[in-house]
Amino acid sequence: MREEIRKIQEMLRGQTYIADAAVATSLYLALRLGKPLLVEGPAGVGKTEIARVLAAALDTRLVRLQCYEGLDAATALYEWNYSKQLLHIKLQETSAESADEKEARIFSEPFLLKRPLLEAITDPARAPVLLIDEVDRSDEEFEAFLMEVLSEFQVTIPEIGSIRAMHRPHVVLTSNRSRELSDALRRRCLYLWIDYPTFDKELEIVRAKVPALSASLSSDITRVIQTVRGMSIRKVPGVAETLDWAAALVALDTSQLDQQVMAETAGCFLKDESDLRRFESEMEAGRLDEVLDPTISHDNI
Repeated sequence: MREEIRKIQEMLRGQTYIADAAVATSLYLALRLGKPLLVEGPAGVGKTEIARVLAAALDTRLVRLQCYEGLDAATALYEWNYSKQLLHIKLQETSAESADEKEARIFSEPFLLKRPLLEAITDPARAPVLLIDEVDRSDEEFEAFLMEVLSEFQVTIPEIGSIRAMHRPHVVLTSNRSRELSDALRRRCLYLWIDYPTFDKELEIVRAKVPALSASLSSDITRVIQTVRGMSIRKVPGVAETLDWAAALVALDTSQLDQQVMAETAGCFLKDESDLRRFESEMEAGRLDEVLDPTISHDNI
């Protein structure tokens, strides 16, 4: 069993996703048991990326459903191509077909627009990875519909009939906890919480994702981000912001951090005016002096 989990970690590492044992175990169980995986955690810690790298590692398609307030079943499942139907009707005005035959023709699969849920269910080649992103942004009515689809992987289109999944998708749901999800949905899923990474893990992520950055600078920016997360700020930077900052420093050909560089590039990891002001005051107060001290080496961290 441990060997299987290690293989999952190596599979993800091959996609430059640094996964700890908890993440690898959750993915292993989701694949083995055929259950959806609900991933929660702060924004920017790599929840969505799990589905992306899983699809790449399994060499299969990623089908993404981005949730938002007001999302309904039709938008997530299917729609009829009305413009194509109207064009067909006009072209067949002189056809000898009966009205019922014409109606049956225009309400057939060639006129169907597949949205993410139906697209994932009807994939003819192999089981895709279905990412239901930010499910907490949808409303409770859509959540109830989603549970029905996930329980059977079958949908009914009145004009066509029931369609069952040819290959059961691997399902990953993400949530930023903007609202509490129902107990019913949680019970249908395996659960994984991803928090902000430790220093060592974040440093490993930076080195894997931005290899052009020097070892010392990778260590320095990771220390800065870890320190910033301990400040009283409104929008805590996630790993995504750490990587944005690392890439920006590479683009600027930066070799060493100092107060001027940090002040000029803070917008890469802080996205609120009050947070920028707080960061500047913390720098002036000397809270980041350890990072800025060139006599301290972090190359071996």
